[in-house]
Amino acid sequence: MRLTHRPAFLLWTLALALVGCGAAPPPVQQPAPAVEPAPAPEPVVEAPPAPPPAPVAALRPVTHSYHGVDVVDPYQWLENPDDPQVQAWSNGENAHARGVLDSLPNREAIQARVQEILSAPTRRHYALAVRGDRIFAMELRPPHEQPMVVVMPDADHPDDARVLLDPATLDAQGGIAVDWFVPSADGHRIAISLSHGGSERGDVHVYDVDSGEQINEVIEHVNGGTAGGDLAWMPDGSGFFYTRYPRDGEREAVDQDFYQQLYFHRLGTDPSADRYEIGRDFPRIAEIQVQLDAASGRLLLMVQKGDGGEYQVHLRERNGRWKQLSDFADGVVQASFGPANDLYVVSRHDAPRGKVLRVPISRMRLARATVVIPEGENSIVTEFWGLPMLVATPTRLLITYQLGGPSELRVFDLSGHEQTRPELPPVSAIRQIVPIAGERVLFRGESFVAPPAWMAFDASSLAVTPTALHESSPVDSSTWEVRREFATSADGTRVPLNIIMPRGMALDGSAPCVLNGYGGYGVNIEPRFRPLTDLYLSHGVVYVIANLRGGAEFGEAWHAAGSLTNKQNVFDDFTAGLRYLTEHHYTSPARQAIIGGSNGGLLMGATLVQHPELVHAVVSFVGIYDMLRVELSPNGAFNVTEFGSVNDEAQFQALHAYSPYHHVVDGTSYPATLFLTGANDPRVEPWHSRKMTARLQAAQGGDAPILLRTSDTSGHGIGTALSEEIAENVDVFSFLFAQLGV
Repeated sequence: MRLTHRPAFLLWTLALALVGCGAAPPPVQQPAPAVEPAPAPEPVVEAPPAPPPAPVAALRPVTHSYHGVDVVDPYQWLENPDDPQVQAWSNGENAHARGVLDSLPNREAIQARVQEILSAPTRRHYALAVRGDRIFAMELRPPHEQPMVVVMPDADHPDDARVLLDPATLDAQGGIAVDWFVPSADGHRIAISLSHGGSERGDVHVYDVDSGEQINEVIEHVNGGTAGGDLAWMPDGSGFFYTRYPRDGEREAVDQDFYQQLYFHRLGTDPSADRYEIGRDFPRIAEIQVQLDAASGRLLLMVQKGDGGEYQVHLRERNGRWKQLSDFADGVVQASFGPANDLYVVSRHDAPRGKVLRVPISRMRLARATVVIPEGENSIVTEFWGLPMLVATPTRLLITYQLGGPSELRVFDLSGHEQTRPELPPVSAIRQIVPIAGERVLFRGESFVAPPAWMAFDASSLAVTPTALHESSPVDSSTWEVRREFATSADGTRVPLNIIMPRGMALDGSAPCVLNGYGGYGVNIEPRFRPLTDLYLSHGVVYVIANLRGGAEFGEAWHAAGSLTNKQNVFDDFTAGLRYLTEHHYTSPARQAIIGGSNGGLLMGATLVQHPELVHAVVSFVGIYDMLRVELSPNGAFNVTEFGSVNDEAQFQALHAYSPYHHVVDGTSYPATLFLTGANDPRVEPWHSRKMTARLQAAQGGDAPILLRTSDTSGHGIGTALSEEIAENVDVFSFLFAQLGV
């Protein structure tokens, strides 16, 4: 997709024509030849104007002392978003980035293809909930700016789905998004959390399902970008339990994104009179999830202490009495209601890959629990985006297991005896399990080469039946090939690489390659179908996704080996992947790029400062780069259980040793880098990207660009409007293709 630069070509031709124009003897007269008409000159295409230069960030050094170590921060002033000088600098960076990105070759063709793929009239259904004879779902239906909430009679008639809420009716520009929804037990009411501009600060609105009209009062600040939020209806639909953040006057402003508690709201009453339930003794960084058993009226509550994977479990009886099952150190990471007044819990106590316990509700003591399924070779998946991945039917337990990246569904009877496993495609993943009735459930599966599809499964007969709830693909993935290979990290650990490439491609080291990674929070990076992968593969680009330590693809030990003081292992794993791809002739350093976001943005920052020679280009979304000050922001406090704190000397030493911002070296030739951030990001403060950009631009010893793109209409990525998603991807692909010579 390389274009000819006509202006330079025309000037060069003109210069050749003017050579030797001095005086010369008159030529011998000859008969005049027939004169042919001169060809029409080609139109002169003017070169695009040069982009405005990047603004130079002023040096205003501030020194902090940590355990006797003085650390200089030259750009701390860029942390204040309300400072006019910060705003002016950020606007200048945006102008510089736009000038560079808008002038890249082949941008129009890339934009047309991205628009075609992301706006294709496909439909994706996720976050299903079954209530009575109705299925509720989020439906992504381009070219709608935001996913919608829909209701349908069953999984075989998605064309009969009725839209309950299209956020575009509230904001045509796509600025309002659905955080989540919860239908009542009878399916006649639904509570929906709505937030603005990617902020994830959600207020709950209640709708009548039959009429589609909003009813009753709005409950403010139920969801947040720090601790999230949740809700559970009373069985009779008269009210609901919900997560509540502090109101004005209850706590200082700096604490209003913390101290989440559980309250009860009765419909038709003033929210100021809502009843407190539990949470005053929870940690400042509590994150609450609730689950109600409609048959018994019991409420199950799980409290996570920050983002490190430690939980308490509480149960509310029908009489309103609360009982505690486990504390943070007990290793319980999931709990679900089962038949016969039992709870089924996943515990990692002395079982880092997980075991399943049965706990009688009448006793509610872990000491009385029975081991139903002992720890096995593979790791139990406890949740996917807050949705439980262990489901109990009247006679079966359905459990999702990790296989080092891919996942599979296994079936056990209530005594723990495994049944025949449902047959699934290779290198695929289970995304959600939804009980329908009796032994019947729906589960959603997908792979790198096949779009998401919902399957009906009967746990007693073990029969799997496709449903009509499946996504069509706007691209042809039949020519894609997937390979699972393993790199060897610095300490000998084998690190899975999922290599997606054009089928039959020769391995001669000449192909461009993009490596993606994350490695944190126990998040499993599973196979996922991304139609935009076609943009890579159709142009000969190899796309690779690494399963790094810090995730939980091989259990809690795999997570622990990439968290707290072990975080450097994640970067070593990623580096091993880069070297593997060049040593095995998939690519070369001159044609290798890396891409990642959030915690994966930290990975991008660490890699580019530790090994700038291994990559040619970097794309980093909403990343964390200053590891010494991250915990001072609201969401950063929740990250302490994952990354550590500067208040602990050993953890400070580890943080300081890899913090990307503090390891930029003046005069180093750094790879071309595109940073992207959202002004409304509640999870990673945009100042991380501002400070890292300023530091790299000042230090750059080569001529590769360092760009910062800030979106004023988005946040961390959740709730981003389709039009902004398209614009962002056009910039990313244009940047990568230009740098990789595609």
